[in-house]
Amino acid sequence: MPKDMMANFQLFQPTDIPNALELADRYGEDSWIIAGGQDSLDWFKDRAKQPRAVIDINGIEELNGIRETADGIEIGALTTLTEIETHALIKEKYSVLSDAARRVASPQIRNVGTIGGNISQDTRCWYYRYGLDCYRAGGNTCYADTPEGIDREHCLYGSDRCIAVTPSDVAPALVVLDAKVVIVNADGERTVPIEEFHIGPGIDITRMTILQPGDIVKSIQIPNTWADARFYFEKVADRNTWDFPLVNIASAMKVDGDKITDIRIAMAGVECVPRRMTVVEEVVRGATKNEETANLAASSASRGATPLNYNHFKIPLMENLVKRAIRES
Repeated sequence: MPKDMMANFQLFQPTDIPNALELADRYGEDSWIIAGGQDSLDWFKDRAKQPRAVIDINGIEELNGIRETADGIEIGALTTLTEIETHALIKEKYSVLSDAARRVASPQIRNVGTIGGNISQDTRCWYYRYGLDCYRAGGNTCYADTPEGIDREHCLYGSDRCIAVTPSDVAPALVVLDAKVVIVNADGERTVPIEEFHIGPGIDITRMTILQPGDIVKSIQIPNTWADARFYFEKVADRNTWDFPLVNIASAMKVDGDKITDIRIAMAGVECVPRRMTVVEEVVRGATKNEETANLAASSASRGATPLNYNHFKIPLMENLVKRAIRES
């Protein structure tokens, strides 16, 4: 596969949403929406993706900014991860999101990387990224899921031919905050829960989100349901700077006295989608917040997990992350 230069494309830089949507609709599957470009430019440089039209939406002011609403907050899709990391209201009321944004990559990447891009990025499976004809790329093989395949960073749940995982740090935080994604296209606007935004290979093996050609993420809506809850975020990666998660965890907990009245927990790096840990939530909800509950939650965390050849280490890693989330929130 040649890796010398990007393929030729037309660059468009619309300054409003209607113009961007018209371009996306006109070029359809031959178009590519770009914002921060951290994921897109890798694809272009490796020549694995060769769109005819690249639509740079950075000039659309409406897609920027963090706004407080009557029901919570709304974050424009072009808002950078640095802005989210340092925003006073998010740090005060939704700190799990600022903590997650702070752990993405490096400061330089966070300065240009956007929240819309982070939740929409494609998997980092090296077989797929390198351009091999795997299931996700339209072929009939999963090169990672073979006796010789290197599957150390791959899934524990939800495999269906493809065993790739979501690499997003921000997505699990949005799941525990019960966020919604606002999507626009030529036909109008729709709002979907973040848990429906990401899809597994059983739904469509060629995509990780519900986004279709012509769709643009407009904003993220976070209700005040979990504002001021007890939050926890932790990311385990091979390197603290730049790297993608082996496993990360986000949790939001409500406590009355010493009783856990409600909780939401999600993880990335273990499934193609951010995995909601509903079994753990059921075990913990209504229990006393103590070491015994934390241990019981940890023992239930890996229920249903199916490790691969080289990722058995993720089982105790998950269990310990859950234990710390319950104990230290």
